[in-house]
Amino acid sequence: MAYDEDLVNRLRELLAEEEAVTEKKMFGGFAFLLRGHMSVSASRNGGLLVRIDPADTDAFLARRHVALMQMGGRTMDGWLTVESAGLKTERELAAWVERSVTFVKSLPPK
Repeated sequence: MAYDEDLVNRLRELLAEEEAVTEKKMFGGFAFLLRGHMSVSASRNGGLLVRIDPADTDAFLARRHVALMQMGGRTMDGWLTVESAGLKTERELAAWVERSVTFVKSLPPK
């Protein structure tokens, strides 16, 4: 399955006001990087890949439509997938983007 072009456009719109955002096809998806760090991505498996503060992982895993991202059978705190069903409204998507941007801005630029 290819990434969702509509989701890419929704993400692009939400990130339009941010500085130093780059777009890159990665891991079969379409990622948005902020100051060199991946923030969010339209996943090749559908839905959203989102980077958050690792300390917040367990709290967000308790939500519907949210799981740890898996790559090569491995998972890592701070990297979540959100199913499309949890991204239907702009408010839902914007909240994930805001969480990710806030965390990624706390990281030193690459």
